[in-house]
Amino acid sequence: MDFGVVLQTNPPAARTVQLAKLAEAHGFSHVWTFDSHLLWQEPYVIHSAILAETNRITVGPFVTNPATRDWTVTASVFATLNEMYGNRTICGIGRGDSAVRVTNGKPTTMGELRESIHVIRELANSRAVEYHGATLQFPWSRGSELDVWVAAYGPMALKLTGEVGDGFILQLADLDIAKWMIQHVKDAAANAGRDPDSLAICVAAPMYIGTDRAHMIEQTRWFGGMVGNHVADIVAKYGAHGAVPDALTDYIAGRTGYDYNTHGKSDNDHVDFVPDEIVERFCILGTADEHLEKLAALRDLGVTQFAGYLQHDNKEETMRVYGERIIPAMQAHVTAKA
Repeated sequence: MDFGVVLQTNPPAARTVQLAKLAEAHGFSHVWTFDSHLLWQEPYVIHSAILAETNRITVGPFVTNPATRDWTVTASVFATLNEMYGNRTICGIGRGDSAVRVTNGKPTTMGELRESIHVIRELANSRAVEYHGATLQFPWSRGSELDVWVAAYGPMALKLTGEVGDGFILQLADLDIAKWMIQHVKDAAANAGRDPDSLAICVAAPMYIGTDRAHMIEQTRWFGGMVGNHVADIVAKYGAHGAVPDALTDYIAGRTGYDYNTHGKSDNDHVDFVPDEIVERFCILGTADEHLEKLAALRDLGVTQFAGYLQHDNKEETMRVYGERIIPAMQAHVTAKA
């Protein structure tokens, strides 16, 4: 299993770069950042600084969307970073949440998401693509490589992910829900004639190393509110039961609204509807042993990467314990002499 960290690009940007460098030092393979250009600083500028000051870590948005930038611009960013720093980028993409809602926009359609994945991936892999009636290609790009992982919850998005994604991003760590969604993605891949095991499976959730249960829960309750935004869309489209497991939809019954000004922040003031049980199920909290137990269960479900959100007050210590205890324990053990 690989491990990533998910950061917000809050100012100063040097702090984000510092945390990314620390993640690499502790053995994480990926650094992901939010991509919401009004709420936080522009991620791709900071990605360039992270890549310049690290040696091996892979960097990407978690997640971008097809609406806020022309798809050819997004592809150009990745191809340029790959030329500069040696194919160390990855693209997480979804229909759009905070980046579009803050500007009074709305998520893109599934058709637009599907087409954008194709255009971005082809161009960013130094290939030609049809776009707006023309065949386009970056004449300056040679040998660029980019995987596109799709963030999804609902039935149509899960199906699309299995059909066209290089990987699946599930933003919660509930074991039962993860099992259900991973299977749906793999079934869709198989039905499309793809090898289901070729898809990367990334589960992302807040990770917090500690012993004060109440404090950890309060520091990560925001995550249930963020997930609730997507769940509310599913319920509005499909109803409260049947489209996805009730374990995902039942908890938003008390949701009355959401303030994107505190989106993804531990002091989010619109998440009182999220019960402690949901926080525990959606996140990975507690001692190193508790983390290892849940991570092993996720690995058994086919998860190939865990990406931990660090929007809390214990970033450095959590990464330290992961680097010294958890990441080594989750890797294959090789002896110097058989």
